[in-house]
Amino acid sequence: MVRKYYKAMFEHQEEGGYTVTIPSLPGCISEGDTYDEALTHIKEAMELYLESLKADGLPIPEENHLIVEIETPYEQATSA
Repeated sequence: MVRKYYKAMFEHQEEGGYTVTIPSLPGCISEGDTYDEALTHIKEAMELYLESLKADGLPIPEENHLIVEIETPYEQATSA
């Protein structure tokens, strides 16, 4: 069996915890109070998402996102 890998984006929330999305799987989103909890939840969400596609006879998407860090010209970003 060939394993597929997808990039997940973790966004820290002001009120605490994380929201996680997988850009290559539109609508695949989860959250958790800690990084580890969010990681566990997004893995479960991804598994259900892919099982649903397979059950419906739909293709499994390929990973198609490149995520890079871009340096700003400022020492520290400030809010307006």
